[in-house]
Parts: sequence; C-alpha cells; structure tokens
Amino acid sequence: METPESDLTARARIRDAALVEFGQRGEKGATIRTIAARAGVSPGLVQFHFGTKSGLRATCDAYVLEYLRTEVDLGIDQGGIGDPAFAAEALRTGPPVTRYLVRALIDGSPGADAMFDEVVDLTARYLRASDPSVPLRAKAAVMVAMKLGISAFAAQLSRSFGVDLYSPEGMSLSGRAQLDLLNPELSEPGIFEQARQSLPATDQEQS
Repeated sequence: METPESDLTARARIRDAALVEFGQRGEKGATIRTIAARAGVSPGLVQFHFGTKSGLRATCDAYVLEYLRTEVDLGIDQGGIGDPAFAAEALRTGPPVTRYLVRALIDGSPGADAMFDEVVDLTARYLRASDPSVPLRAKAAVMVAMKLGISAFAAQLSRSFGVDLYSPEGMSLSGRAQLDLLNPELSEPGIFEQARQSLPATDQEQS
C-alpha cells in the first residue's frame, strides 16, 4: 500500500509520520510539531489537512483498518501470502501499523476497541472451530491478543533475537517462529505452509 516517500502527497506523508509518532509516543506524547517535522512540512499544513491532533488520529485509525483489510484480501483471498514479494512488502510496511495499533490499545485510544474488534472479525473468517466448546470469535480474539503481544514485548524479543524485532530479519524470524508454534489445523489448508515458504530464511537459520 505504501509508495516511495518522494511520490507521496503531503497529506500521506503527514499521515505516515503520525503513524510513527503515535506508535512511539502515544497520542498524548506526540505533537503537531513533531509530526510536522517528521513529515517535512509546517505545523500549519498539518492543521490545514487534519484540523486537530484528534482528527489526525482518526485518519490514522481509518488507514490502519483499511491497510489490514487490504492485506488480508491480497494475502489470503487472492493468494498473495505464498509470494515472497508480498511477504517482503508486508515486512516493510507492517511494523508502523502494528506499533500504532498496539500503542492505541495500551493507551486506550478512542478508536482502539473498534480496531481490535475489526482485526478479530478478520481473523475469525479464516479459523476453524476444532473445539466446538470454544466460540470461534473467542479463539480469534485470543489469537489477535497473542500476536499483538509480540509488539508489546518488542524490546525483550529484540534482545532475545539479537536483532531488532522490526528489522526485516527480526520480522522474518518472528513470523517463522509463530508459524512453527501454531497448529496448522487452526486455519484453512495450505495457508500456514504458503506463509512459511514466502518468508525469507534469517542469517541465524542459515548458519
């Protein structure tokens, strides 16, 4: 979904800068001035496009939801999950979105519950009810919480991996570890194996 920075409009650059600032500092810690500086624009231009910081946050919420819907559609519904190029792009564009979502949930951002519920709904579409005593949506909610917890422990995982979790190698290692731990029977046949094949092997795995 992302394009080279030089091709982005000022509005898109501001949104992307806000994703990073909100993800790192939370809505309270991020300011119009720091977002503008990261985007390379004036604070006035941020206010021209989005009005207030709350307006900018709402735009980021909507972008995150659209990003996730599109990635699920391209990756699973259209089969892109088995394409190494798709995986590489997801590893590049996904971290700011995940960081933003996790920080919003931790901070109790106004749109956090709606984003979490949307991700749960998306996840439930591809899970199987292997245990009929466990509601499918409950299983999806637990899986989403577990996956988002990885980002909540980014510092600890980076130390354990020996590389930054959000680097391409760290993201690939995390993804492969998750696939190895999860039961392939949780989802439709082939999804796990396609995902595993599309992720590049890390230096640690090759050594």
